[in-house]
Amino acid sequence: MREKEAQGVTISVGFPTYNEETTIGEEVSLIKSELMDRWPLVDEIAVIDGGSCDRTVEEARGAGAESYVARDCLPHLAELKGKGDNLWKSLFLLKGDIIVWLDADIRNMHPKFVYGLVGPLLFYPEIQFVKAYYERPLHRPGEEDEFGGGRVTEILVRPLFSAFFPELAQLYQPCSGECAGRRSLLESLPFAAGYGIETGMLIDIHSRRGQDVIAQVNLDKRVHRNQSTTALGTMGFEIIHAFLSRLEALDRAKFQRTLGSEYFKLTCSPSVYKLEDTPVQLNERPPMLSIPEYRERRGLFP
Repeated sequence: MREKEAQGVTISVGFPTYNEETTIGEEVSLIKSELMDRWPLVDEIAVIDGGSCDRTVEEARGAGAESYVARDCLPHLAELKGKGDNLWKSLFLLKGDIIVWLDADIRNMHPKFVYGLVGPLLFYPEIQFVKAYYERPLHRPGEEDEFGGGRVTEILVRPLFSAFFPELAQLYQPCSGECAGRRSLLESLPFAAGYGIETGMLIDIHSRRGQDVIAQVNLDKRVHRNQSTTALGTMGFEIIHAFLSRLEALDRAKFQRTLGSEYFKLTCSPSVYKLEDTPVQLNERPPMLSIPEYRERRGLFP
């Protein structure tokens, strides 16, 4: 609190949501009671919803968060549903100098998920972006593993980083949804609209600002909803697109053909095997600084 007040900065917490009615209310309530009402570290809490079919928005609003529906933000632009698009629009909607993003399915929320992320930004001026790491239990029917979470990281992202960006492979959990950054950095980056957002953002920060602006912090344990293997396949496909498009942009690789844009998920049962064309989000948003409405909103002029 003393360091924040001395610097005169503001801090916003944003939750990208989609059908998270069972957890979002408790998350918002805890952060509001501890880090707004008791200790005014956080200036703003908001939910940016991707079109939930349940009571996510109502639960968040009832707990004290500002609630926005992503499609209503910058409606003249093409609608691109996805986690990355929610985060991109949060830059337009949130007011803080420091932006904290937290996933909305955390079942063991604690104030340290916020102050642990903003601490390095307040005490180390060279740090621009902070990622969380933690113990991630895997709890699925017939499968219990206290350290088994982060499957996409270990079978896809870390091998890719190890091959092409070994410095980024030193991040323990590069795909973690809990992170914080300075607005001055985030507004200058393109955003993958889907699940490629974390991987793409790390590559962009690394290539533009270098590794020394990135920190990682230990937040102990994160308990959340574990997705199915088939759902992780869709996530992996979107990550591969974000990764390979940046390899090409950085002249680290050349492809003779356009990357395939269809993902086929295997559905099987004792008597049926079939491949289903599965919707994916492969689009990208430009840096928020390039959006005229944002520049006007922030008082930035050509």
